[in-house]
Amino acid sequence: MPVPVLLITGFLGAGKTTVVNHLLAHAAGRRIAAVVNDFGAVNIDAELIAGASDGVVSLSNGCICCSLEGDLLRTLATLLRRDPRPEFIVIETSGVADPADIVRNLMDPLIWREAPLETVLCVVDATTTPEKLNGEALLRSQVRAADIVAFSKVDLVDAAGSQQLREAIRALHPAAVVVDAVHGEVPAALLFPVDVDRVPAPREPGPRRPTADRFETLSWTSERPVSLPRLQQAIGRLAPKLVRAKGLFETVEQPGRLMVFQFAGGRATLAPGEAPAAGVPRTRIVFIAEIGVLSKAEIDGIMEACVEAG
Repeated sequence: MPVPVLLITGFLGAGKTTVVNHLLAHAAGRRIAAVVNDFGAVNIDAELIAGASDGVVSLSNGCICCSLEGDLLRTLATLLRRDPRPEFIVIETSGVADPADIVRNLMDPLIWREAPLETVLCVVDATTTPEKLNGEALLRSQVRAADIVAFSKVDLVDAAGSQQLREAIRALHPAAVVVDAVHGEVPAALLFPVDVDRVPAPREPGPRRPTADRFETLSWTSERPVSLPRLQQAIGRLAPKLVRAKGLFETVEQPGRLMVFQFAGGRATLAPGEAPAAGVPRTRIVFIAEIGVLSKAEIDGIMEACVEAG
């Protein structure tokens, strides 16, 4: 199974490491491997540390943390060889790094097959003024690369200042999802979307709510393959209301082969997947939206049109 990558970017002092710390300390059963530039800055609770060797700190909750030394792709290859293999890889970039360069490296076909880039998160200091955002080219590049923009230090700014920054972010990158990251906490449903391989065959009677009360997760399954042109039209209709989406599906045009679908930051991508497994639906797509924006009935109505009649 491929190991999804979460790339965390942000300007110097924005609070990236605080987000990483929170992810590692609240992994909720996920085996997360964190790759960081400043190993000493990761302030992991002492009771979580199980051992350290070869520049890797193993945590008692199954996570690990390692320092980025040298080539990123070599570091990823090392992590992918670990037993047990991590379920997610989190990469924290330097505050002076342009994430576009790292994204290009992660697009290497060999890396993408084993560790596809799933989400880019940009941490932004909430006290940043629109003038600084507009005047700092690197910060603008970090925001533009992001699927999700998380405001840190929200307690240090008033409502008016926060709203001004939100509007500036929207003007720069309208498709980005903007959330507050109090104490480094970002809604896990946005960072680690539901594994579509674990979506049960029966349709859910209602939405499953992530821990944060701003977003909800809805899914759609089908036992029949879908028409790719119809699916593209359906996603186009749903896109304005979606925060994230992820799925596996078999198409009428290419029977016997699954396609992997991702939607984030207003961008949709398709990649070849494995052959369909026995006993699971041929099409399994998970949608994440703000609560109340989408209904299960609306999704069903739009998605059912993708299935070939017969």
